[in-house]
Amino acid sequence: MRGRWAQGLEPRGFTWIVRDRLAASERPGGFARNHRKVRRQEELIWLAGSGFTRVLSLLDSTHNLFAYDEARIDAEHIPLGRRDEWPTQLRLVYRTLATWTADPAERVLVHHEEFGERLLGVLAGYLMYSRPDVFTSGPQAAAAIERITGRGVGAGGREIIAVVVDDGIVPGA
Repeated sequence: MRGRWAQGLEPRGFTWIVRDRLAASERPGGFARNHRKVRRQEELIWLAGSGFTRVLSLLDSTHNLFAYDEARIDAEHIPLGRRDEWPTQLRLVYRTLATWTADPAERVLVHHEEFGERLLGVLAGYLMYSRPDVFTSGPQAAAAIERITGRGVGAGGREIIAVVVDDGIVPGA
C-alpha cells in the first residue's frame, strides 16, 4: 500500500481528551451492525502508526480484543455493565487510565460501542478523578467534556457523572 491508505484511517469520533496522552473514539471498525472488519484494520493501522500503545475497551462484550493483539497494541477490557456495577467498574476504569497515563511513553485510546452519552459520562468522571483540584463538580466536568468533544452530555452521561460524585469516586475516597 502507498500513500494515504497506508497510513490507515482515523477512528470515527476520534478526539483528544488530554493532548497526546488520552483520546477517545467509537469502537474501531464501527458499532453494532455497521462494524466492518476492513475498516477496523485500517483504523488499527492508524492507531499503531500514531503511536498508540494501549486501548481500553468499555464494551459489554470482548469484541475487537483479538484485533488489538494482532495490531500489537496492548488492550484491556473493563465493561461498564449495569448501573449497580458502575461504582466498582468506574473505579477500575479510572485507576487503569491513571496508571497508564502516568507513564509519558503511553498513548491511550478509550472507546465504547459508539461515541455517545455513556462514553462522555465516563470521560467527564475521569476529569474529576484525575484532576479533583480543577474539576470540583459534575456540571463543571460535563461542561469541559462538551467543550473538548463538541458533543452534548445527555441524560445517560449525566447519570454516570452522578455516580462518580455520589459514590465519591476520586483518589483517596
